[in-house]
Amino acid sequence: MTNLPDGWTLWNDEHEGRRILAFRPDVFNESAFPAECMPTVFVWNGSRANRPGATQIRTKTWHAVLYLEPEIEVVVEEFDSREAAVDGATDIAGRFADGEIDYRSAYQVPREDYFEKLDELTGREP
Repeated sequence: MTNLPDGWTLWNDEHEGRRILAFRPDVFNESAFPAECMPTVFVWNGSRANRPGATQIRTKTWHAVLYLEPEIEVVVEEFDSREAAVDGATDIAGRFADGEIDYRSAYQVPREDYFEKLDELTGREP
């Protein structure tokens, strides 16, 4: 198993399929911040077409996507294999944990309390 950066947990790992990493589930647990705001990195080879059911169609391209919320994609990277996508997901998780990813730019309407908490958890300067 891949060593994950600080704060990240292996949430799901299907054999030869989808893999999900979750950031600080102890914080994003409904009591402090809503669980749907938990940063996650998804690895999968489903179609990214914008139509119903498209994600169920398997492709040759693997994706690693950092989500801050179900509809907020911050980083999207493509790979030729699941192994490369898993490595890419770990890299994305590390960059996020180290405060190297600008998550504010993904939002049209700022969520200052959320951003402040992410800044605190990642050591990122606003």
